[in-house]
Amino acid sequence: MRGALVRGMRGMRRVRDTPGARAESGARAASGARAGAGVRDASEGGVKRHRPWLRLRLPRLSALRLPRSRRGRRLAVQGVMALCVLALLPATWMRMGSDARVGTTADAPAREVAMVFGAGLWKGRPTPYLAHRLDAAAELYRTGKVKVVLVTGDNSRVEYDEPDAMRTYLTERGVPDDRIVSDYAGFDSWDSCVRARKIFGVDRAVLVSQGFHIHRATTLCRSAGIDAYGVAVDEPRDATWYYGGTRELAASGKAALDALFRPDPRFLGPQEAGVTEALASATP
Repeated sequence: MRGALVRGMRGMRRVRDTPGARAESGARAASGARAGAGVRDASEGGVKRHRPWLRLRLPRLSALRLPRSRRGRRLAVQGVMALCVLALLPATWMRMGSDARVGTTADAPAREVAMVFGAGLWKGRPTPYLAHRLDAAAELYRTGKVKVVLVTGDNSRVEYDEPDAMRTYLTERGVPDDRIVSDYAGFDSWDSCVRARKIFGVDRAVLVSQGFHIHRATTLCRSAGIDAYGVAVDEPRDATWYYGGTRELAASGKAALDALFRPDPRFLGPQEAGVTEALASATP
């Protein structure tokens, strides 16, 4: 009896040691590991299961077909043209309304205040486009066309301070520090124009910016109550220039709404006497 039992156990051992048995055992182990991983993922809120019903069905391009009839194609073309006209209408309105009030530094009339809009910083210094705006403002000051420069830009973060960087750049080019006034809440063109009028009391100014932006800035400042003349800083037609021109198409839509509804700036705050005091110091 004992001998038969020993022989039976040896047979079972031989069966388990065969390649088929080992493969089956490995499959069971892998299945158990996957099941265990699934339990762990479930406990951590990360079950990774194949759920066909969670798939997002995206529309196929083949489903977007042009109209087959001639009338349908004509209506589609007319619809596209109408959208293009609507997109270009605000920019066209701003350009036509400000063309007579935009020129060069040599064309600019005498005003007490020049207003420079921020255009970004690079490693704490003005970007080339902003530097060119500041160069034009410094020229207006040196030629006696303006007495004070109002620099308006973004200082919404401690590590990002456009007005102070603009002030430093101007003083390095001969503009006295007491003739520079900083607006730290010029978050966009409309905010800068409204704050210049309501907070700093500016009613006449020469605006300085690139050609693709100066028409919008001039229109907005006039809508805010400022008798504005725009100086268009000349730039080479590089990738940045074309990007700025394309961006103006989108920005002009918002600008048209700002000019129509005249919302308050993101931050208005109390009135400041910076421009008045700077003009007083400039009077002989």
